[in-house]
Amino acid sequence: MISALIIVIVLVFSAILHEIAHGYVAERLGDPTARLLGRLTLNPKNHIDPVMSIMLPLILIFSGSPVIFGAAKPVPVDPFNLKDGRRDLALVSLAGPLTNILIAILASFIARISFFFPQEIAIIVIPFLLIVVQINLLLAIFNLLPIPPLDGSKIFSLILPEKEANAYLSLGSIGFMILFFLLVMPIGGFSLGSLIFNLLVFSEKLLGL
Repeated sequence: MISALIIVIVLVFSAILHEIAHGYVAERLGDPTARLLGRLTLNPKNHIDPVMSIMLPLILIFSGSPVIFGAAKPVPVDPFNLKDGRRDLALVSLAGPLTNILIAILASFIARISFFFPQEIAIIVIPFLLIVVQINLLLAIFNLLPIPPLDGSKIFSLILPEKEANAYLSLGSIGFMILFFLLVMPIGGFSLGSLIFNLLVFSEKLLGL
C-alpha cells in the first residue's frame, strides 16, 4: 500500500511538471492561457484529474499491469495565440515529454552517485529515485506515441499536409478509446503494452540502470 502511494505521488507530480512545461513554453510562444487559468503552479488541486491522476494508476498498480501511467488535467493551449500555429503547437507538445526525460536523467544521475550517501540514506533514496526514473520514462514514452490526442500526434502531424494533419488530429475525440483497445487487445503479434515496456527497458539501459 505504501509503495502504491509513493508511485501515485511521483506520478502526480511528474504529470504536473509535464503540464506546467506545456504551459510555460506556450506562454513563451505567445499564449498566456495556462497562466491566466492558474495552471503554472505546483499546487496539485489545480492539476489533478480524479480518474486519470488517481483512479487509473491505482487500478493499473493493483491489477499487476507492467505499464503504469496516468495524467494531470491537460493544460489549455490556444493555437491561435501562438506565433507559428502548427510548429509552435508541436514545440509546446514536445515540452512535456522532454521535461519527463530530463527528470529521469537527473534522477538516474543522482542514483548513480549515491555511493556518496550514507548507507542508511542510500537504501531509501535509491529505490525512490528508480521509481522517479521509471515513471518519468513511462510518461515520456506514452505521451510521444503518435496517437491523437497525445503529444506525439501533434509532433508527427508536422510532416503531414495541413488538410491531412487536421483530419488526423481530429481523431483525438476517440483517441483514448483507441489507446485502451490497443493496450488490452493485442492485434496479431503487436501489443502496445509490450512495445511501451520494451521501450522502457531500452531507455533504462541507455541511462545505465
